[in-house]
Amino acid sequence: MRKLLAVLVGTLLLAGCAAPAAAPTPSVTATPSATPSLTAARIGLSYIPNVQFAPFYVAEADGLFAANGVAATLRHHGASEGLFTAIAAGQEDFVIAGGDEALQAREQGIDLVAIATYYRSYPVQIIAKESGPIDSLAGLKGKRIGVPGRYGESWFGLLVALSSAGLTEKDVDIVEVGYTQQAALTTGKVDAVVGFSNNDLVQFGLAKVAVRALPLTKEGEPPLVSISLLTTRDFLTAHPAVAQGVAKAMVSGISSTAADPERALTISADQVPGLGVEPALSAARATLTATLTVMLTPEGKADGSLDLAQWQAMADFMLAKGLLTKTADVTAATAPEVLAS
Repeated sequence: MRKLLAVLVGTLLLAGCAAPAAAPTPSVTATPSATPSLTAARIGLSYIPNVQFAPFYVAEADGLFAANGVAATLRHHGASEGLFTAIAAGQEDFVIAGGDEALQAREQGIDLVAIATYYRSYPVQIIAKESGPIDSLAGLKGKRIGVPGRYGESWFGLLVALSSAGLTEKDVDIVEVGYTQQAALTTGKVDAVVGFSNNDLVQFGLAKVAVRALPLTKEGEPPLVSISLLTTRDFLTAHPAVAQGVAKAMVSGISSTAADPERALTISADQVPGLGVEPALSAARATLTATLTVMLTPEGKADGSLDLAQWQAMADFMLAKGLLTKTADVTAATAPEVLAS
């Protein structure tokens, strides 16, 4: 999730689409001290406070963690902090990050385990001007495509899109534009950009720039897993009840957010600076609406269960594209029993 989850509220500080402003140090929300009946759990939210974390804010405000036996501390990462630095150092017990990035981190020696799904749909899309010639993935051939860089979910998504269209990297002109996708597309620096449906696409809409969004595959979900709730194998083995409690509280938080988005915005305003005033509030509302679309099932339900077939398809795809150097052990990387039990 290379900075996917930090979306601008008030300024163009978009993770995954705009360079992060100097967010000085990690922030931690105040929580009650652990008691004999409540076990402490530190949850890493990458990166700055943002409405995309509304289910966690709601779960904390409504006592959903406590109801599941957990005294949760929500910790926002600093802008320059690595995605898995804190959990690898034992400073966090859980972290929210992409399943694809988790597989790469596992190959580098961090024993991450996915225990629940946060985003059910992969939010990356190809975005082109509505007035332009690109109206299908095949239309990308010979065109300039802007990406933040050759890393993270934007990059993985582009590789899926090219594969789906029967194209390779040599068939297009890939331009690394940093987190300036909107400017790069509107000024004609590129013909299309890779962005997020609950981030970049929202910002284009707020700016009243007419664009079309192309899914990464012609049908079905791409062979990638987006944002998930991760812990380490050591922590899961030592504290299975805590892992289950955090996962259940997260899913309940998604349900509560979907049931009353306006209340979720009000709760989030206590966590996200400037959220309670316009135009930040309208931007946050649009972002939350788009985020709920990728969080919920097609039936509108919150379901944190893991799709192991999708995880295996992701592992195979990443290996084929050189994003992994060896076959990933999907069984070791996931723990579907946490929510199934």
